[in-house]
Amino acid sequence: MQNTANMSLLQDPDWGDCCEPILLSPTHPNAELIEIPGYTLVYCSGACPKIYRVYKGESMLGLVFQHISYWSNEVDEQQYTQPLNAAVALDDSLLAASMTNATPDIAA
Repeated sequence: MQNTANMSLLQDPDWGDCCEPILLSPTHPNAELIEIPGYTLVYCSGACPKIYRVYKGESMLGLVFQHISYWSNEVDEQQYTQPLNAAVALDDSLLAASMTNATPDIAA
């Protein structure tokens, strides 16, 4: 009987804001977005730093962080003045890592 009660609580539409999705997609109408050339940043959480997920097209690349006076990303220890620079550095790092991990073609 307790399971039935728990299920009705989970489906209760009157919970208000507590049931909002934590990680909104870039297309969600309530998502806090920063659009920069080639990338979309979607706010995740935090106050200082604010944490944003970085999307390039439909693909999520990783995270960038908005500090009071600079931006950073999850792959290096650099400080960037603009979110675009942090996103591009993240993208470049992922590209370099994928090329490093690629298997060379073996000629037959």
